[in-house]
Amino acid sequence: MRWPPYKHIFFDCDSTLTTIEGIDVLAETAKKKWRVEVLTNAAMNGDLDLGEVYEKRLKAVKPSKKQVQAIRSAYKRHIVEDAVEVIRLLQNNSYQVYIISGGLAEPVEEFGAYLGVPRDHIRAVDVQYNELSGNWWQSKPGEERYLAYEAGALTVSDGKAEVVEALLAGKNGRSLLIGDGTSDLLASRAVDLFVGFGGVVARQRVQAEAPVFINTPSIAPLLAIAMGPAQLHSLGNPQLEQKIVQQIETGALTFQNEQLETKFQRAFSARPT
Repeated sequence: MRWPPYKHIFFDCDSTLTTIEGIDVLAETAKKKWRVEVLTNAAMNGDLDLGEVYEKRLKAVKPSKKQVQAIRSAYKRHIVEDAVEVIRLLQNNSYQVYIISGGLAEPVEEFGAYLGVPRDHIRAVDVQYNELSGNWWQSKPGEERYLAYEAGALTVSDGKAEVVEALLAGKNGRSLLIGDGTSDLLASRAVDLFVGFGGVVARQRVQAEAPVFINTPSIAPLLAIAMGPAQLHSLGNPQLEQKIVQQIETGALTFQNEQLETKFQRAFSARPT
């Protein structure tokens, strides 16, 4: 049975492409890690709307521009297993890759560019800094402190769909979104398929409601979903192909949609070997 390809692939960033949450890195620097982590998890688990905690977290930390920029290096040091190769293979096979994140724009955009994602395919949250805080005339570049963020679709729990729809406007092809949080799950109405990712954090609601859920630290099984099992042999990476096959055979994917599972398993069984 043929499995249709998904030509437009939307990735969340934090806890999906990288194993950390950027805001938690800032909180640890400010020695407010516990307080901020509680708010982050409440929003990602769907217990609070992201809009209720976004400003609270940033005000609690009040990061400097230099601290925000440092998230870029932290993202790179904590890349999710196989994420670099997955994005490379998707783009080499003419799939369109995007990153949509409630993270801060500068580090998310830099990280995305490092992964090879075009900057015009990346959306995140801009912030402004107070250029006149403290003894500003004595301050060094990068010491400016957080002032405000640009509120919008990515700073509320049910806003990512709006961003996806704008990026897909006028484009043909099926679409897929992968992420770990409730904000990603809620955006599923804007795509043809939502894939929950539990390789970093397995959030109960996402695991229970995602049509497909990846429950391995590697994001590699996404290739079988996005491109179709029949295309695994043409990746040009036999080692990764074997890894994905073994992951799927040992339960890396779980389905909440029985019809979808049947269709995938038939396509997987019929793949060229």
